[in-house]
Amino acid sequence: MTLTLDDRITGSLLGAAVGDALGGPVEGYTPEQIAERHGGRVTGVVGPWNGDSWRTARPIAPYHKGDGHVTDDTLMTHALIRVYETVRDHLDAYAVADHLVPELMGSPVWIPELEAEALPLQRIFLAEKWLVARLHYGHHDPREAGSGNIVNCGAAMYMAPVGLVNAADPHGAYAEALDVAGAHQSSYGREAAGVFAAAVAAACVPGATARTVVDTALSLAKDGTHAAIEAVAEVADRHRDFESALVPLRKAVAPYDSVGPDYRNPGLDARRPSRLHSIEELPIALGMLLVGEGDYRRTVLGAVNYGRDCDSIATMAGAVAGALHGEAAVPAEWVKQVAEASRLDLHAPAAALATVAHEVFARDTARRRAHESARAALTDASR
Repeated sequence: MTLTLDDRITGSLLGAAVGDALGGPVEGYTPEQIAERHGGRVTGVVGPWNGDSWRTARPIAPYHKGDGHVTDDTLMTHALIRVYETVRDHLDAYAVADHLVPELMGSPVWIPELEAEALPLQRIFLAEKWLVARLHYGHHDPREAGSGNIVNCGAAMYMAPVGLVNAADPHGAYAEALDVAGAHQSSYGREAAGVFAAAVAAACVPGATARTVVDTALSLAKDGTHAAIEAVAEVADRHRDFESALVPLRKAVAPYDSVGPDYRNPGLDARRPSRLHSIEELPIALGMLLVGEGDYRRTVLGAVNYGRDCDSIATMAGAVAGALHGEAAVPAEWVKQVAEASRLDLHAPAAALATVAHEVFARDTARRRAHESARAALTDASR
């Protein structure tokens, strides 16, 4: 049975949020530390790393990571969906300046990790606060505002909606995400945003598989991003169990990851623009997709137990796996736990984006037909 667009959008956004919540409490640690802390691999929702001391424990405080709470990945994804609700068409860097930045600065939402209603600006980290500093206070050209920001996965982590609005059109998703992300990132951080959106769009193609998604990503990716995905995919093809893949995947991506072996203490050359480097999160998410053969549970648990920036890895992996197989692929018990713990209606953003996507599809069809008609007239006139 062919999945509907609405089902794929719901599956992708639920999948991203659940992956985010599962990865949050073990973010920043190694697979070995995770296994020691939890007496084995994480297999579902777990509590804070430091238990009841989460309010004061460093370096996590004051965020309540764990117990099913989503993080900034989901908050930014939902904020971008609200921008789509406002614009109701394709987005560009100016939409970030005109709509996303005001969302971050002026629209309080429930922040699960703070257990309070607050402005998103009070939760997002410096790489995202950059949007406010550069666009609201600095009045930079939105298309160039990302230049100078640290190069990380900050822009990529919330680009799933771009892929969904461009469902089954990876090239369109790639181009739109690069435009949107220009306000936030540069270099391989911006490139990853485009490739991730393209991967989500590719997952919506009827009959898509984990392999076709990765092949599409490789057909579009440039420079270090292409090399990293290629290296990780080659290793992932040799594994069908994430346990055996954890160390080999890390070794495969390490030459392209500027952060280095100690995730919490990156070197002085970390996160700087380069044509040779790649963010770690996207290649590993796609690698786990291959290891898990597109299965949501296997893919996301592999991403979570990888550690390091695993909330963002699992967000990306979950978005793609959810788009591949729809809402039914995302364990209902996880969705329920995360929605209740985070005090968020996870279905509402999906329904809203689906409505916008249908409108954009209709506009795209009309624009394409007008273009075809004009081209036909030009061709006839030249004879």
